Amino acid sequence: MDIGSKIRSVRKRKKITIAQLCEGTGLSKGFISNVENNNTSPSINTLHTIADYLEVPLPYLLLEKKQQMRVVKKEERTHSSFNDLKIQHLSSKGGLRMMLAEFPPGSSMGEANAHEGVESHLVLEGRVLAKQGEDSMIIEEGDTFSWNASVPHFVKNIGEGKAVILISVYSDGELDDIYSK
Repeated sequence: MDIGSKIRSVRKRKKITIAQLCEGTGLSKGFISNVENNNTSPSINTLHTIADYLEVPLPYLLLEKKQQMRVVKKEERTHSSFNDLKIQHLSSKGGLRMMLAEFPPGSSMGEANAHEGVESHLVLEGRVLAKQGEDSMIIEEGDTFSWNASVPHFVKNIGEGKAVILISVYSDGELDDIYSK
């Protein structure tokens, strides 16, 4: 864990000197220096004291690099196609993925499919038919729908123009990339 670098980064961003941190926490300069250089591991109580003084949540200091916020700039997004759909892969973190799918008029995701996890959808533009098992519903711009993805499901653009859907998929396990075939 790189707790010390995080503490130093927060301290510098907030323009707090080591002397101020020492005074505010009651910890010695040498100890703070060793913590910031990752030469010593502070106790949870000491980390709590430092976090309180820096006004950051304690869990933030404990996050590993892979657990920290991940940003995907618009120009860095990956794109794929699936049937006639255009897919922009917006983000992926742990078991959660977010995509933007563009359905041309009359297009669909193909045959009903099923996979592990749950999906949530927000129709940003257009009108679609959403089917899961024996249930079906017409969904329009601004509407949302979600389902357990282990039941066969299907989405088709039934509008005259394109349909754009924001899709979030969550799974505890590894997901096949169902929208990039």
